Amino acid sequence: MSDHDAPVREITAQALPTRFARGWHCLGLERTFRDGKPHQINAFGRKLVVFAGQDEKINVLDAYCRHMGGDLSQGTVKGNEIACPFHDWRWGGDGRCKNIPYARRVPPIARTATWPTMVQDGLLFVWNDPEGNPPPADVTIPRIAGYGDPEYTDWIWYSTTIEGVNCREVIDNVVDMAHFFYIHLAFPTYFKTIFEGHTATQYMTGVGREDVAPRKPVPGVPVSRGNTSVAAYHGPSFMIDDLVYHYDEADLPIVLINCHYPIDANSFELQYGVIVKKFPGREDAESTALARKIGDFVRLGFEQDVVIWKNKTRIDNPLLCEEDGPVYQLRRWYEQFYVDAADVRPEMTNRFEFEIDTTAPNVKWRAEVQDNIARRDARVDGRAPTPS
Repeated sequence: MSDHDAPVREITAQALPTRFARGWHCLGLERTFRDGKPHQINAFGRKLVVFAGQDEKINVLDAYCRHMGGDLSQGTVKGNEIACPFHDWRWGGDGRCKNIPYARRVPPIARTATWPTMVQDGLLFVWNDPEGNPPPADVTIPRIAGYGDPEYTDWIWYSTTIEGVNCREVIDNVVDMAHFFYIHLAFPTYFKTIFEGHTATQYMTGVGREDVAPRKPVPGVPVSRGNTSVAAYHGPSFMIDDLVYHYDEADLPIVLINCHYPIDANSFELQYGVIVKKFPGREDAESTALARKIGDFVRLGFEQDVVIWKNKTRIDNPLLCEEDGPVYQLRRWYEQFYVDAADVRPEMTNRFEFEIDTTAPNVKWRAEVQDNIARRDARVDGRAPTPS
């Protein structure tokens, strides 16, 4: 059969999942929820209320009061309970009704849904499991070494709601080497992925386009000579990227967090943030300003991703070339979070490694950028561009 006789490749996509991933999900900076007020969070297809009482413990409950359906996120924190704005029923962080001010006793069956929480490295996590099981001891989020270290800045944090997109689109980026050039203007010079257990890790080194097309200096932002990245998802939604920018002045270690939680099957809250090691001899304010500039640069990259996600279609049978990486294997790893724990198969968690040869892509990409520069300079100088 000739190429002209080959059948047309049709795009297929199954219905969106009806359950939400099992695992720890980050809701944001813990300090956001420590203001003595209830906070509404739409997640896992439900409305939740997050609050901290006088004991400073952060709690997550279903937002709708089991009495008459009042919205607890519109209520008031009283002591260690959240009080419903409808009839003042007081609910504790353990999901039990603690007090009904106008009643002689609380019905023994007065219980509401709760979510296990964890505060770590200044971040609030909530555990979701469709089967209702507690988090296993071996399913953990690693500690972030730089957090709380006086040599690092505090979190620079961002959050944005992505509508009309399933959160699997974020995960696909783990293996997508080529999009770093076409979307984020970078040259990956080394790219490898490893999946094992509940962790998926991307190893990448790269350079920016300024190595081919030097950019004008930006005040307060040194010119990078490349970067090294080890980015690992620990579970379905929380990625820690140990990132180092290589500058003439010094290497700059950065911790980049990329995380999300599902709002419903077709929308999610994307959150990300950075802490940056301070350059020796610089004032804290100057280091924080640099961290903000780096965070804003990261935000630009995510905004570029969002445009793609919102305009692409969901595809379960992507047509791939070798340099596209192990998309199907990544999705098989990701599937473990959407089935019952008893149905997790070894092929979802067994160790898998894949390294992409970046040699040929880099030759082509560098030639493309240099050609574009020549054409641009020719237009500026009024010369006719030389055909490539």
